[in-house]
Amino acid sequence: MITSSNFLFENIPSTETITLTPSIGESLYSKHCKSCHGSEGYGDGSKADDVDGDLGDFSSKEFQSQSDGALFYKSYIGRKDMPNYEKKLSEEDMWLTVNYIRTLAE
Repeated sequence: MITSSNFLFENIPSTETITLTPSIGESLYSKHCKSCHGSEGYGDGSKADDVDGDLGDFSSKEFQSQSDGALFYKSYIGRKDMPNYEKKLSEEDMWLTVNYIRTLAE
């Protein structure tokens, strides 16, 4: 289990791996994130109304200004309404998803 005290960046896939596999990140996003966060990351997915918290706008400058590590941690570990994905996704798959989320910037 990753916690804030033992979180390491050694499992970040190389840039080459990420560049070659953007469609994998998009596929993972569609499967695990799209229902709440929406196709474009606006927080308008089909299940968005069932969530109490703010789903954020992945295209916003504020959201995109977060570090890759912060996005990974918040997405993988979860908090409040955001579920934990440690048992659903590998760390590499989450990094691929974070990379895809970066493409949703305005």
